[in-house]
Amino acid sequence: MDIIRAIEQEGMKQNLPNLKIGDYVRVNVKVKEGNRQRIQAFEGTIIAMRGTSIRQTVTVRRLSYGIGVERVFPLHSPNVDSIEIIRRGKVRRAKLYYLRSRVGKRAKVKEDLAASKD
Repeated sequence: MDIIRAIEQEGMKQNLPNLKIGDYVRVNVKVKEGNRQRIQAFEGTIIAMRGTSIRQTVTVRRLSYGIGVERVFPLHSPNVDSIEIIRRGKVRRAKLYYLRSRVGKRAKVKEDLAASKD
C-alpha cells in the first residue's frame, strides 16, 4: 500500500485552494483542439465534492442560457489548469443537489461574508 500512496503523492497538486461546498469558483480547463491547446474557463457553484487523495472530484454547476450545466472535475487532473475562488458560499448541506430544481434568484447561494474577509 505504501507504493500506491507514493505514486499518488507524485501526481497530486500542491497549490489547490481550500474549496468548500457552495463556493463560486472559476475552473480553468485545458482544451485541445486539433494540434492547438487553449484554456477555457468554467464558472459556477460547487454543489458536490467526493473522493480523497488523487481521486478527489468537484461537481460545478452553472446556468447557461437558462439551462443548468454541470461538470465534474478531477482536482488533480493535468487537464485542470487552475481553480480560483470568486465568492465564498454560506450553506448548511454537504451536497447542494436541491439547486437542480431551482431557477433564478432561488437558485442562488448566500455569500459567506465572514469567510470572504480572510
